[in-house]
Amino acid sequence: MKIALFGTSHWHAEMHLDAARAAGAAVVGVWDEDAARVTSFGEKHGVPAVTSMADGLALEPDLVVLMGHPSTLPDHARLLIKSGIPLILEKPAAADTATIAELAQLAAERGSFVGVPLPNRFGPIFAAYRQLGADGRAGKLGHASFRLVNGPPERYRQDDVGWLLDPAIGGGGALRNLGIHGVDAVLSLAQGPVTLVSASIGKRIHDEAVEDHALLVMTDAAGTLFSVEAGYTYASMAPGGEFEWRMVTANATLVDRGDSASCVTLDDGSARMLRPEPTATRYRLFMADTLERLRDGRPPAITLNDYLAAMALIDAAYAKARS
Repeated sequence: MKIALFGTSHWHAEMHLDAARAAGAAVVGVWDEDAARVTSFGEKHGVPAVTSMADGLALEPDLVVLMGHPSTLPDHARLLIKSGIPLILEKPAAADTATIAELAQLAAERGSFVGVPLPNRFGPIFAAYRQLGADGRAGKLGHASFRLVNGPPERYRQDDVGWLLDPAIGGGGALRNLGIHGVDAVLSLAQGPVTLVSASIGKRIHDEAVEDHALLVMTDAAGTLFSVEAGYTYASMAPGGEFEWRMVTANATLVDRGDSASCVTLDDGSARMLRPEPTATRYRLFMADTLERLRDGRPPAITLNDYLAAMALIDAAYAKARS
């Protein structure tokens, strides 16, 4: 597989490059609207930089990873979707949900392959939960919590993506940027419609235009209780932060802390450690799955419709918090 990376100023560009190489793909070209930065990226990683998207497409990639600024990204996405090339569309793809809905409709009309990287769905407890279900041992899901708290928002200015802290561009703060992973996890597990019980969203510590902390509580039609916590309130500028995802069923307790994961099951009295996957390298799992699906002619695991559903629920959370 040949892959092109468009929009290498995005702070996840190196993760996608690593994921492509880990999957055995060849990165045939990189591009960005900032010519100096894409040249630097290409030299640093030993990949050819091109001066336009058209030049990148001329390299005939099998897949494009599209990243960038929400003000220009939708137009780039429309062009690539209409071209028919398979696409991974990085977040935030737009500042508002309506634009994501438009892109989702366009992709559906064109029958386009567009995957969205929400890679925590490939974490170890999700795989273990699916296996328990296949073995008839999962039991009813009672409650699940998804906590992702990173360092202060200043880290985005250090990464030269300070625009993420402007709500008119990024569409929100910690909930939109980080919490979307947890919201997507809830929607992937929920049975029937999700009801938003409460939303507490605010600037707890940092004086920014966007929120630095959010806590959502939700239920589904089966009565499962879900919580999502997201924040920029971890006291470190180092990569990572506080990460704990937990799922509790009638027969199992599954916990993922990024650098460790475990599964305790009631029916056999066992407690076992799962093979962990650091959060920074889960893009490898997402990429490998995406390439396998592309080869097999299957749709992506996480689609624009999934992204749209998460965006809409986050919109509802902002509205509920304001009221």
